[in-house]
Amino acid sequence: MTRTLSALMIGAALAASAPAVVQAQSQPNGGAPLTIQAVTERPSLNLSAYGEVRAAPDMATISFGVVTEAPTAAEAMRQNAARMTEVMTALRRAGIPERSVQTSGLNLSAQYDYVQNEPPRLRGYQANNRVTVIIEDLTKVGTTADAVVAAGVNQIDGISFGLKDPSAAENQARQLAVRALQGKAALYAQALGVELGGIRSLSEGGGYAPRPQMMYARAEMAMGADASTPVAAGELTVRIDITGVYDLR
Repeated sequence: MTRTLSALMIGAALAASAPAVVQAQSQPNGGAPLTIQAVTERPSLNLSAYGEVRAAPDMATISFGVVTEAPTAAEAMRQNAARMTEVMTALRRAGIPERSVQTSGLNLSAQYDYVQNEPPRLRGYQANNRVTVIIEDLTKVGTTADAVVAAGVNQIDGISFGLKDPSAAENQARQLAVRALQGKAALYAQALGVELGGIRSLSEGGGYAPRPQMMYARAEMAMGADASTPVAAGELTVRIDITGVYDLR
């Protein structure tokens, strides 16, 4: 009787400390017993946090285009090519290397006039050549915009500021995000009256993204005024979002 009671007590203690319930079942035809294990999930905290760092940009990207219209498609393309050649020359004079200039769009489309109760009437053709320029010296942003407008650019889509190497700012934001996550987990565990265990998983989202900004170049400023188009770079926000799962003991 004493041995049986001791065996029952040991078995109950093991069952209380084990994270799973194990059962054995005999298989037909005399096979080996089949083991079925049911794992009990530990309580956990699923939390999210973020870290933000503000940094001064050290590069800018400008998108602009040359739009021309003519009675024929060939003439529209010819005029556009002539003006774009002048724009490329102006960029080289402004100190922009060829590797920083990329054609981002080339389009030719028919233009129609629409009158009520009449079929569309062909007015001519429009050629549109768009270019994206990376400027690594922020002091040249305004003067570069003026130079390309003077050379024939008649559309400026916008400007965005960025970082040549965002890794340092991203790593700093990661550290801030982890500290925020750890602090939040400790606070929840204290409020719940439980002990905080180790972190089970950690995932990251977000990151550095350039900030677009609209820019309107005035042709008369580029045609000989003393001051160049003013451009303010401001600051960028680098944000890292993380999600972590902590065990609760």
